[in-house]
Amino acid sequence: MNQRLLSEIGRTQRLEILNSLKRSKGLSVNELVRKMKMSYMGIKQHCMTLQRDGYLDTWRRPQKMGRPEMVYRLTQRTHDLFQSDSNRLTLDLLEAAREIHGANAPEKLLYNIYGKKTEALKSKVRGADIAERAKWLAKVRDSEGYMAEFMTEEKEGGPQILECHSPILNLLEKYPIVRRLEQDLFEAVLGTKVRREETRNSGNYECAFYFDLGPTGQNGDH
Repeated sequence: MNQRLLSEIGRTQRLEILNSLKRSKGLSVNELVRKMKMSYMGIKQHCMTLQRDGYLDTWRRPQKMGRPEMVYRLTQRTHDLFQSDSNRLTLDLLEAAREIHGANAPEKLLYNIYGKKTEALKSKVRGADIAERAKWLAKVRDSEGYMAEFMTEEKEGGPQILECHSPILNLLEKYPIVRRLEQDLFEAVLGTKVRREETRNSGNYECAFYFDLGPTGQNGDH
């Protein structure tokens, strides 16, 4: 994490607010009150401070009845507060490979790295069916900083692993092939077809990996 930003944000409650918002599409003050068990005015003051310092913005969320509700969400500035495995050196090394070995060298290196990572995960994966493997993979990805969670079919869109952060976001932006390599990794580990959908909104990043559990939630081909 960026220590300068952490010292600027200060209080633990503000960090908790940012963590809660990171795992959402935005929350109202009342929703944060229920989640954090703090007073309305306490939450409101923290949100106003974070908004003043450029970490939050607001939008009006439509309601089924009545006026739209004001919701706080993260700005792009908060990204550096969360775990990052990819850095300037990584990008410089890939660019150096391009200069020395040709235009395809970075992608070849990425294919090699993701191939090894995929085989390592396949050798460790636990679970007799897709759902169990998805739970296992979500825990692994969460431990790697992706803020991942396995969601059942009750979630809109169907069964999925939902990730609220990407510690390799700058790598994704520079080398879009990584998106396909991530999808291939999920398919290999889960043993089923996967659809990857990435969304950005203000400072909120979400990536959902959708898959079919099958009629019995099992896949005998794995």
